[in-house]
Amino acid sequence: IDMKQLEADIYNHLKERNWHNLRPSDLAKSIMIEGAELLELFQWENRALEEVRGDQEKVEAIKKELADVLLYCIEMSVLLELDTEMIMRDKLAYVQKKYPAELMRNTQQEPGTEDEYWRIKREYRKQGL
Repeated sequence: IDMKQLEADIYNHLKERNWHNLRPSDLAKSIMIEGAELLELFQWENRALEEVRGDQEKVEAIKKELADVLLYCIEMSVLLELDTEMIMRDKLAYVQKKYPAELMRNTQQEPGTEDEYWRIKREYRKQGL
């Protein structure tokens, strides 16, 4: 994917509709609203990854909501004149440092429930990071 071209396409989409002056707060609200719609697809269930992948109807619904979230996120980035790829790569590097792969993969616990994960998270929060 050419992120710069995607950013340009999204900006042109906004400009053509005179939406290129949207307030960041409105975009943030839209991100959360669409995120809630994505979350709603999983309400009252807790299926494993393979189960979700095997449900084509669910996957199609996820694709639609995920696209909404991603578009609003990139719209905010474009309108704030941020380098979307760079902020994503910077965050990925930060998370890789914060949660080293060798430490995270050596647990028998379900991802996101690891004692070590939560210990690190609490430590970073105390430091204001």
